[in-house]
Amino acid sequence: MFWLSHHTPDEWHRCYAIGPVRLCARCLGVYPTMFIGIVALFALRAPLEWPLDVPVVLGLTVPATADWAFGRFRPRAFSNAWRTFTGVLLGLALARTLFIHLQRPFPAVLLAQFALVTAVALPVILVTYRRSRRV
Repeated sequence: MFWLSHHTPDEWHRCYAIGPVRLCARCLGVYPTMFIGIVALFALRAPLEWPLDVPVVLGLTVPATADWAFGRFRPRAFSNAWRTFTGVLLGLALARTLFIHLQRPFPAVLLAQFALVTAVALPVILVTYRRSRRV
């Protein structure tokens, strides 16, 4: 059931098990928070620009990104509760950037968030890929 968990059996420790169903711990924090956040921002008619958008969004993005990167090298380093918590923070960040993006495509805050995640993810993916090829 890919839509509930994108993890393979060797990564099921990153999921909550509800009977036979696996739910990705971080996604469980990200998606509900993101959807509720977007709805709330529209309902509150939030402004499209806040002075601290970029630092706040990047600050909320860092924990999940760092946890993911660290987890590629030490898969059992953190708990699912921690993954869910960092997912909630990421969900808040994504809610803000997507709220703006839906009204003004590709705002600076979204591009900054993309650059941060790419700057972390690309080297981690390359290093872990090289390690897996050596085995």
